[in-house]
Amino acid sequence: MSFHTRGALRLAALLLAALWANGASGADSPDTPSVAAQHFAAAAVRAGDNQRLPFAVVDKVNARVWVFGTEGELRGTAPVLLGLAIGDESVPGIGERKMSEIKPGERTTPAGRFMSEPGRNLRGEDIVWVDYEAAVSMHRVRATNAAERRLERLASPSVRDNRISFGCINVPAAFYDLHIQPAFGQARGIVYVLPETRDPRDRFDFLGTP
Repeated sequence: MSFHTRGALRLAALLLAALWANGASGADSPDTPSVAAQHFAAAAVRAGDNQRLPFAVVDKVNARVWVFGTEGELRGTAPVLLGLAIGDESVPGIGERKMSEIKPGERTTPAGRFMSEPGRNLRGEDIVWVDYEAAVSMHRVRATNAAERRLERLASPSVRDNRISFGCINVPAAFYDLHIQPAFGQARGIVYVLPETRDPRDRFDFLGTP
């Protein structure tokens, strides 16, 4: 890695750390990546961390996903629903438990770098596995329980009501069909889930040491 590349990555890491320390800056418009997500994506491509694969960046603080092409070109963005509980770790063995046994405080969406994999759920619906062992996937939002108001939560301008799932990343069905399924539903890709409780450099080596 060249001196200039190392310097650029270090600058991006410092900017990201500052953004997280101040609550992670949001996007200026729904179609523009947040400052943190934009710099993160650029750093990932510069470091070659995405392995020239399409990748998604899930910003839990802003409850949004951005899908990027192999060279870091933005393909699309959408709001997401995330795990009910705040936190960046999955409870050990949670993927082997029945959903009825998972307590509200255990319903987190884990942060980290994940090699995604196409799959199907028990209903036979196509999904994208993010963390298979923890049973965390990215899938179309399901409005099967009217009391949960999942479609309304996605449409709401506030991010406070986007925490409802057991840990899976719910995306609008149209966005899934247009961007997620073509990029990640046929072959593997990379899904970066940005942390909400700690410095991102603790999770992503290419950002440097805190």
